[in-house]
Amino acid sequence: MRIRVATRGSSLALWQANRVASLLTVTLPGVVVEIVVVETTGDRDQTTPLVQMGGQGVFVKEVQLAVLDGRADIAVHSAKDLPGAQTEGLSLVAVPERADPRDVLVGCLLADLPEGAIVATGSIRRQAHLANYRPDLRFTDLRGNIGTRLRKAREVDAAVVAKAALDRLGLLPEVADPVDPAILLPQVGQGALAVECRSDYEMLPTLGGLDDPVARRAVDAERAFLLEMGAGCDLPIAAYAHPAIDDSSGSNITVTGAIASPDGVVLVREERTGSDGSAIGHEIARYLLDDRGGADLMAQS
Repeated sequence: MRIRVATRGSSLALWQANRVASLLTVTLPGVVVEIVVVETTGDRDQTTPLVQMGGQGVFVKEVQLAVLDGRADIAVHSAKDLPGAQTEGLSLVAVPERADPRDVLVGCLLADLPEGAIVATGSIRRQAHLANYRPDLRFTDLRGNIGTRLRKAREVDAAVVAKAALDRLGLLPEVADPVDPAILLPQVGQGALAVECRSDYEMLPTLGGLDDPVARRAVDAERAFLLEMGAGCDLPIAAYAHPAIDDSSGSNITVTGAIASPDGVVLVREERTGSDGSAIGHEIARYLLDDRGGADLMAQS
């Protein structure tokens, strides 16, 4: 049996695709996995800020198309790159184990950033949350693969990257300070992988065996928040779900959602715990939109 895996061509994307390939060989002994590299809009344009390119979807559309038109059987993405609404004809069949979802400040400890420090980030979410915490900070755009971002960090006071990227590629910057989600709430799906296939793919039930139940439950809750918000990485929204602390039964999940003004002057968040993570994700989004001024913040963005 052969399974063709569509992915972007960056070092991190290839790591992710090969991780899924290794899981496939365990689930399906004897399977032959072929990696199909696809160039995306986000890969071709390394200079335009993501918010100007439309944000969510610029790193996944062409990869998804490779599955839909038959060039590949499954697609592997960073879950944070997926739009909230599921693409027609595809199923999010599995979310394997999740890495650390936090953001990392590279080049300087957050506590040591000088007054008026310049921080490089291509994410409006990161900018808004950090500006809310430290209004004195200044920001410059950051695009490119993880290597490019780490080099850019040496040209400014600090840069922000995903901890999962550093961990997966074994990169150890001299100074790397993970930021508490209480200060910088992660992007929806950050640190998680997403495996998609055609909804009629005969191997769909088997691919479900790649699911990590804890990661899947958390990502589903966060994506429910994203779907209700109707927005993506081009707006300063964030959500993070994890098993409830001090719940030995494992039945409850805690979901935190936030939305900010682009300049970070206003940031509202809500945290709730319960057994139905997806329902909580929807509820938090509606609460922030309807009762905490979130709809007005979305209009500003």
